[in-house]
Amino acid sequence: MGIIIKSDGEIEVMREAGRITAEVLKRLVSHVKPGIRTEELDVIAEKEARGLGAVPSFKGYRGYPASLCVSVNDEIVHGIPDKRILQNGDIVSLDFGVIYKGFQGDVARTVAVGKASLSACKLMEVTEEALKAGIAAACGGCRLGDISAAVEEYAESRGYTVVREYTGHGIGRNMHEDPQIPNTTKSVFGLMRGTGPVLRRGMTLAIEPMVNIGSWETKVDDNGWTVRTRDGSLSAHFEDTIAITDGKPEVLTSA
Repeated sequence: MGIIIKSDGEIEVMREAGRITAEVLKRLVSHVKPGIRTEELDVIAEKEARGLGAVPSFKGYRGYPASLCVSVNDEIVHGIPDKRILQNGDIVSLDFGVIYKGFQGDVARTVAVGKASLSACKLMEVTEEALKAGIAAACGGCRLGDISAAVEEYAESRGYTVVREYTGHGIGRNMHEDPQIPNTTKSVFGLMRGTGPVLRRGMTLAIEPMVNIGSWETKVDDNGWTVRTRDGSLSAHFEDTIAITDGKPEVLTSA
């Protein structure tokens, strides 16, 4: 399947999908406090999305059992909400998506529960800046590998590692569309700077760095979903949905 180019009208709908997704996440973050159960956050996310006229996109996707991914500390992505109680000092990644009028938005942020350690705060800061570096590289006429290289160079230059097995992706009517967007040139999917498909006006992408304090290696829990660092080190995850325009890339999921 080739990369799908969206019309101006389709991008306009995706702007609203992105706005709703970002608004739900913003409201969720206000509930992240010591003592809350991760399953409570899932209930809030679904209620807020439906109240804004959208449908959560994760629930039921390939059998995923919840509307929200909640990944805590060494969990990288796809943490399933349950009765776990968040503790002061945890860091938690909230990954959420909606469907609005047939189009999707996808966003993730990692936030502190109460007061996190300086090392955890630095990890979150670097991961967020790595996302910004990747977005800045996603200009029309650039190459897909430019995004990968920008994310990797920012994170690694500050002493962190970038997860290799999981990637960003195209997004539109489907949550996952071509192309896969590696966060590193070292991935099996990886592309070097200046290589890969040319970024064209109308492409819509979800860029999502996953950055670890320790090794880049991962493992999957017995539930078949939750991905965590193999060495137990902390991980952070930031994601935005963007559109390639004639000028700078447009972030569709900015709060």
